[in-house]
Amino acid sequence: MSETPRIVITGFMGAGKTTVARELARALASPFISLDEAVAEIERRGPRALIDEEGEDYFREAETRALRRALADESARVIDTGGGAWTLERNRRLVAEHGCLAVWLDAPFELCWRRIESERGGEPRPLAREREAARRLFEERLASYRLAPLRVRVTEGRSAAQLAARIVSAASAK
Repeated sequence: MSETPRIVITGFMGAGKTTVARELARALASPFISLDEAVAEIERRGPRALIDEEGEDYFREAETRALRRALADESARVIDTGGGAWTLERNRRLVAEHGCLAVWLDAPFELCWRRIESERGGEPRPLAREREAARRLFEERLASYRLAPLRVRVTEGRSAAQLAARIVSAASAK
């Protein structure tokens, strides 16, 4: 069995990217990087503040810089991206150039929206403040997500540990 490649997790907001990435990193006994946290560290502001204050284009540039930096840190075997990072060709190219396996957490919109709604006590997600706008964004991003080499279906009944085990199994076979 060959070494598991570095893994980049993508999918829509609410799909469980960070939760699964944490579980995956635990399973692989490896550090992981949350791209949103990396952006916040570099920019001294989180994604919402960047989008609200500078615009989404600025945020996407910051996200690419953070991804480049995360990929240079080879100690982290798992990187979870924001929902829009994978939609940019430049980011998909960076992931491929570093030999990472991109994994799409394919969660249905209704599940994602329930999870987004359950977070409403906290800071609302800047690109999901309204259901129909979020649904349109979900639909727009599907074509990009489908470009990920590994698709893992997310359902209400599958735990993060089960999803991580599925990813480890598939990645080990690559």
